[in-house]
Amino acid sequence: MIAHIQGKISEKTPAYIVIDCNGVGYGIQISLNTFEQISTLSEVKLLTHLSIKEDSHTLYGFADDEEKQLFLQLISVSGVGTNTARMILSSLKPAEVKHAIGSGNWTLLKSIKGIGPKTAQRLVIDLQDKIKLINLNEPQNTTSGVRNTMIEQALSALISLGFSKNEAEKVLIKIRQSNPEFTVEQLVKQSLKQL
Repeated sequence: MIAHIQGKISEKTPAYIVIDCNGVGYGIQISLNTFEQISTLSEVKLLTHLSIKEDSHTLYGFADDEEKQLFLQLISVSGVGTNTARMILSSLKPAEVKHAIGSGNWTLLKSIKGIGPKTAQRLVIDLQDKIKLINLNEPQNTTSGVRNTMIEQALSALISLGFSKNEAEKVLIKIRQSNPEFTVEQLVKQSLKQL
Protein backbone atom coordinates (compact mmCIF):
# COMPACT_ATOMS: atom_id res chain seq x y z
CA MET A 1 0.00 0.00 0.00
CA ILE A 2 1.24 3.48 -0.85
CA ALA A 3 0.57 5.63 2.24
CA HIS A 4 1.84 8.94 0.87
CA ILE A 5 3.85 10.46 -1.96
CA GLN A 6 6.17 13.43 -1.56
CA GLY A 7 7.98 15.32 -4.29
CA LYS A 8 7.92 18.13 -6.83
CA ILE A 9 4.75 18.88 -8.75
CA SER A 10 5.42 18.40 -12.46
CA GLU A 11 1.80 18.73 -13.63
CA LYS A 12 -1.28 20.11 -11.90
CA THR A 13 -4.95 20.49 -12.84
CA PRO A 14 -7.96 20.89 -10.51
CA ALA A 15 -8.64 17.13 -10.71
CA TYR A 16 -5.23 15.56 -11.40
CA ILE A 17 -1.64 16.01 -10.31
CA VAL A 18 1.67 14.43 -11.22
CA ILE A 19 4.28 14.29 -8.46
CA ASP A 20 7.90 13.67 -9.45
CA CYS A 21 9.35 11.45 -6.74
CA ASN A 22 13.04 10.73 -7.44
CA GLY A 23 12.50 10.62 -11.20
CA VAL A 24 9.23 8.64 -11.13
CA GLY A 25 6.06 10.59 -11.97
CA TYR A 26 3.02 9.46 -9.98
CA GLY A 27 -0.34 10.45 -11.50
CA ILE A 28 -2.81 11.11 -8.70
CA GLN A 29 -6.53 11.95 -8.83
CA ILE A 30 -7.42 14.79 -6.43
CA SER A 31 -10.52 16.68 -5.29
CA LEU A 32 -11.01 20.42 -5.70
CA ASN A 33 -10.63 20.67 -1.93
CA THR A 34 -7.08 19.25 -2.12
CA PHE A 35 -6.32 21.35 -5.21
CA GLU A 36 -7.22 24.54 -3.30
CA GLN A 37 -4.83 23.60 -0.49
CA ILE A 38 -1.88 22.83 -2.79
CA SER A 39 -2.50 25.27 -5.67
CA THR A 40 0.37 27.59 -4.72
CA LEU A 41 2.90 24.88 -3.84
CA SER A 42 5.69 23.55 -6.06
CA GLU A 43 6.51 20.63 -3.75
CA VAL A 44 3.92 18.60 -1.89
CA LYS A 45 3.25 15.56 0.29
CA LEU A 46 -0.10 13.89 -0.37
CA LEU A 47 -1.68 11.07 1.62
CA THR A 48 -2.89 8.45 -0.85
CA HIS A 49 -5.38 5.67 -1.39
CA LEU A 50 -4.75 3.06 -4.10
CA SER A 51 -7.93 1.81 -5.77
CA ILE A 52 -7.41 -1.51 -7.54
CA LYS A 53 -9.97 -2.66 -10.10
CA GLU A 54 -9.84 -5.31 -12.82
CA ASP A 55 -8.84 -2.83 -15.49
CA SER A 56 -7.01 -0.11 -13.53
CA HIS A 57 -4.90 0.91 -10.54
CA THR A 58 -5.75 4.49 -9.56
CA LEU A 59 -4.12 6.66 -6.91
CA TYR A 60 -6.24 9.22 -5.06
CA GLY A 61 -4.46 11.98 -3.15
CA PHE A 62 -5.46 14.06 -0.14
CA ALA A 63 -3.93 17.17 1.42
CA ASP A 64 -4.89 16.05 4.95
CA ASP A 65 -5.98 12.99 6.91
CA GLU A 66 -9.49 14.34 7.57
CA GLU A 67 -10.29 14.31 3.86
CA LYS A 68 -8.71 10.88 3.34
CA GLN A 69 -10.67 9.29 6.22
CA LEU A 70 -13.91 10.85 4.95
CA PHE A 71 -13.16 9.53 1.43
CA LEU A 72 -12.69 6.01 2.86
CA GLN A 73 -15.97 6.29 4.77
CA LEU A 74 -17.79 7.49 1.64
CA ILE A 75 -16.56 4.61 -0.53
CA SER A 76 -17.59 2.12 2.18
CA VAL A 77 -21.22 2.97 1.37
CA SER A 78 -22.88 0.67 -1.16
CA GLY A 79 -23.28 2.43 -4.51
CA VAL A 80 -20.62 5.08 -3.82
CA GLY A 81 -17.47 4.56 -5.86
CA THR A 82 -14.18 6.41 -5.81
CA ASN A 83 -15.21 8.91 -8.50
CA THR A 84 -18.47 9.69 -6.72
CA ALA A 85 -16.62 10.19 -3.41
CA ARG A 86 -14.18 12.53 -5.17
CA MET A 87 -17.13 14.45 -6.67
CA ILE A 88 -18.63 14.86 -3.18
CA LEU A 89 -15.31 16.16 -1.80
CA SER A 90 -14.96 18.50 -4.78
CA SER A 91 -18.46 19.93 -4.27
CA LEU A 92 -18.34 20.44 -0.50
CA LYS A 93 -15.60 20.86 2.09
CA PRO A 94 -15.08 17.82 4.38
CA ALA A 95 -16.63 19.69 7.34
CA GLU A 96 -19.72 20.49 5.22
CA VAL A 97 -20.06 16.85 4.13
CA LYS A 98 -19.77 15.68 7.74
CA HIS A 99 -22.32 18.24 8.90
CA ALA A 100 -24.77 17.27 6.13
CA ILE A 101 -24.47 13.59 7.01
CA GLY A 102 -24.48 14.13 10.78
CA SER A 103 -27.55 16.36 10.66
CA GLY A 104 -29.38 14.11 8.17
CA ASN A 105 -29.41 16.78 5.44
CA TRP A 106 -29.59 14.36 2.50
CA THR A 107 -31.15 17.11 0.33
CA LEU A 108 -27.79 18.93 0.27
CA LEU A 109 -26.01 15.70 -0.69
CA LYS A 110 -28.62 15.08 -3.42
CA SER A 111 -27.73 18.45 -4.99
CA ILE A 112 -24.24 17.11 -5.88
CA LYS A 113 -23.88 15.95 -9.48
CA GLY A 114 -24.19 12.17 -9.73
CA ILE A 115 -25.89 11.71 -6.34
CA GLY A 116 -29.53 10.65 -6.51
CA PRO A 117 -32.00 10.69 -3.64
CA LYS A 118 -31.47 6.98 -2.79
CA THR A 119 -27.67 7.35 -2.64
CA ALA A 120 -27.96 10.55 -0.58
CA GLN A 121 -30.26 8.82 1.91
CA ARG A 122 -27.96 5.77 2.04
CA LEU A 123 -24.99 8.04 2.82
CA VAL A 124 -26.88 9.54 5.76
CA ILE A 125 -28.17 6.18 7.06
CA ASP A 126 -24.82 4.36 6.76
CA LEU A 127 -22.52 7.13 8.01
CA GLN A 128 -24.57 9.21 10.44
CA ASP A 129 -23.51 7.28 13.56
CA LYS A 130 -19.82 7.42 12.56
CA ILE A 131 -19.96 11.14 11.80
CA LYS A 132 -21.74 11.92 15.08
CA LEU A 133 -18.64 10.77 16.93
CA ILE A 134 -17.23 14.18 16.04
CA ASN A 135 -18.82 17.23 17.64
CA LEU A 136 -20.34 18.91 14.59
CA ASN A 137 -20.54 22.37 16.15
CA GLU A 138 -16.86 22.74 17.01
CA PRO A 139 -13.80 22.52 14.81
CA GLN A 140 -12.04 19.19 15.19
CA ASN A 141 -9.33 19.41 17.82
CA THR A 142 -6.45 17.05 18.51
CA THR A 143 -8.38 15.18 21.20
CA SER A 144 -11.26 14.19 18.90
CA GLY A 145 -8.72 13.39 16.18
CA VAL A 146 -6.96 11.02 18.58
CA ARG A 147 -10.30 9.47 19.56
CA ASN A 148 -11.22 8.81 15.92
CA THR A 149 -7.77 7.36 15.25
CA MET A 150 -8.22 5.06 18.25
CA ILE A 151 -11.56 3.83 16.92
CA GLU A 152 -10.02 3.25 13.47
CA GLN A 153 -7.13 1.29 15.04
CA ALA A 154 -9.48 -0.79 17.17
CA LEU A 155 -11.72 -1.43 14.16
CA SER A 156 -8.74 -2.50 12.08
CA ALA A 157 -7.69 -4.94 14.82
CA LEU A 158 -11.18 -6.44 15.06
CA ILE A 159 -11.46 -6.83 11.27
CA SER A 160 -8.09 -8.59 11.18
CA LEU A 161 -9.43 -10.95 13.86
CA GLY A 162 -12.23 -11.91 11.46
CA PHE A 163 -15.16 -9.78 12.64
CA SER A 164 -17.34 -7.99 10.07
CA LYS A 165 -16.70 -4.27 9.72
CA ASN A 166 -20.32 -3.19 10.29
CA GLU A 167 -20.81 -5.35 13.37
CA ALA A 168 -17.48 -4.32 14.94
CA GLU A 169 -18.08 -0.65 14.18
CA LYS A 170 -21.48 -0.58 15.89
CA VAL A 171 -20.06 -2.18 19.03
CA LEU A 172 -17.04 0.17 19.05
CA ILE A 173 -19.22 3.28 18.70
CA LYS A 174 -21.42 2.14 21.59
CA ILE A 175 -18.41 1.39 23.82
CA ARG A 176 -16.68 4.69 22.94
CA GLN A 177 -19.79 6.73 23.77
CA SER A 178 -20.09 5.22 27.26
CA ASN A 179 -16.31 5.02 27.89
CA PRO A 180 -14.59 7.96 26.15
CA GLU A 181 -11.38 7.46 28.17
CA PHE A 182 -10.72 3.92 26.86
CA THR A 183 -7.43 3.15 25.11
CA VAL A 184 -7.27 1.14 21.85
CA GLU A 185 -6.49 -2.04 23.82
CA GLN A 186 -9.43 -1.48 26.17
CA LEU A 187 -11.74 -0.81 23.22
CA VAL A 188 -10.68 -4.06 21.54
CA LYS A 189 -10.96 -6.13 24.74
CA GLN A 190 -14.40 -4.73 25.56
CA SER A 191 -15.56 -5.29 21.97
CA LEU A 192 -14.40 -8.92 22.07
CA LYS A 193 -16.70 -9.48 25.06
CA GLN A 194 -19.71 -8.13 23.14
CA LEU A 195 -19.10 -9.61 19.69
